[in-house]
Amino acid sequence: MTIYKKFLFLILISASINSTAQQIKIIEKPIIFDATRTQLSLDYLKRRHNLVQKTPTIIPSMIVLHWTASKTMMGTYNAFNKSILPSSRKAIANASSLNVSSHYLVDRDGSIYQLLPDTTFARHVIGLNYCAIGIENVGSDNYPLTKAQLFANEKLVRYLAAKYKIQYLIGHYEHTLFKNTSLWRETDPYYHSGKIDPGKTFMNNIREELQDLNLKGPPSRVK
Repeated sequence: MTIYKKFLFLILISASINSTAQQIKIIEKPIIFDATRTQLSLDYLKRRHNLVQKTPTIIPSMIVLHWTASKTMMGTYNAFNKSILPSSRKAIANASSLNVSSHYLVDRDGSIYQLLPDTTFARHVIGLNYCAIGIENVGSDNYPLTKAQLFANEKLVRYLAAKYKIQYLIGHYEHTLFKNTSLWRETDPYYHSGKIDPGKTFMNNIREELQDLNLKGPPSRVK
């Protein structure tokens, strides 16, 4: 590729990102990322993902969609805002005292809140945190996600896919399908959790809207 073609390519990529950014409104609402959360994140990367790093950062190649199981944005924000996992989360406390979090939180009306920088480590999906951007949606199985949230997730995924080398888009319930692949980096083979979020209907709908991006889903389960 000539210098001119490289320059033109960079201009086109930049224009694509800028165009997408102009179509999406992201509200900055950062959660606490203090020295405690930093150290716990580094410990998690080392103990759970076998990655020794100087900074708690990721190189995004995947987006994982979730639902909160909470009915309010602020309820979820407050739950994520603490660095230490609350004592009520006994099922995952043995793995780490690092609190769970995500990079984005989408409210019922489609408002998008950014809680962490895209390349900052967040604990939101077993085995894949080190490479995955997490998007939480306010809702649950009994409080179905809205059309406004579907539209917001579509815009957000397009924005992130234009900004990073995103290869995969999955629902949280699909994460265990990456076991026995090179992407799976959980050091404890017995550490897992059963998930159903954000629902198969939501994932089917968003994949239909994003067909043109050609993002991969999870690998098929070997029978």
